[in-house]
Amino acid sequence: MVNIHSTAIVSSKAHLGENVTISPFAIIHDEVEIGDNTFIGPKTVVYDYTTIGNNVKIFQNASIGHTPQDLKFKGEITHCYIGDNSIIHEFVTIHRGTAASLKTTIGKNVYIMDYSHVAHDCVVEDNCIIANLTQIAGHVHIYQNAVIGGNVKILQFMRIGKFCMIQGSRTINKDIPPYILAGTEEVQYGGLNSIGLRRNGFSSDQIQHIKKIYNYIFESKLNISQAKEKISAEFSNDPFAIEILAFINESKIGIISK
Repeated sequence: MVNIHSTAIVSSKAHLGENVTISPFAIIHDEVEIGDNTFIGPKTVVYDYTTIGNNVKIFQNASIGHTPQDLKFKGEITHCYIGDNSIIHEFVTIHRGTAASLKTTIGKNVYIMDYSHVAHDCVVEDNCIIANLTQIAGHVHIYQNAVIGGNVKILQFMRIGKFCMIQGSRTINKDIPPYILAGTEEVQYGGLNSIGLRRNGFSSDQIQHIKKIYNYIFESKLNISQAKEKISAEFSNDPFAIEILAFINESKIGIISK
């Protein structure tokens, strides 16, 4: 059974799953798919070509899947995807993709707090938390289990590694490698995100091991090229080292410093 309030407007071209709730004054546009047991709050608008998974909660006055704020956008059919079990709070805005990638993707179990913005062509992977007032520009990739503090500004094309934690009220203009804390007045390396790693099942040995890798990058007198060579030699088959080096090597703008 679908529960649609009498004041809501739902397109006949929208596809709603079982036990979906559409609250007062919500608007659901054409070509929208909403999964089972999903709640759409009052005055929320879900725009064309948006797909929302199962057990999602979107609270009042959110705007999901609107056209991107990009002057190159010419009305192409692009998409916005919201994964299962995600929670999107009041006044959040999420835009669909441009021709560059054709989609904006929010993963499963993502928690986005009030007044945050996710721009076109972004990828927010599973289990991320984005706190209030965070503004994420286009083409940003946030990897799984990252935690973004409140009032953070993330510039275009940045990458935030998995299991990172970023302190609030920071501006991100460099890539942030996985597993670390990023803070201080300018966004810099602040050590490992040890608490977050422990909460996600990392052992003390694993945490110390990752810390040793990052010590070469941030705590030694080596430059980044020398640090990468040292890590490659000492940890040649280590999965954490391989992952961290791959992230750094793929960076087009460079990583944060200490």
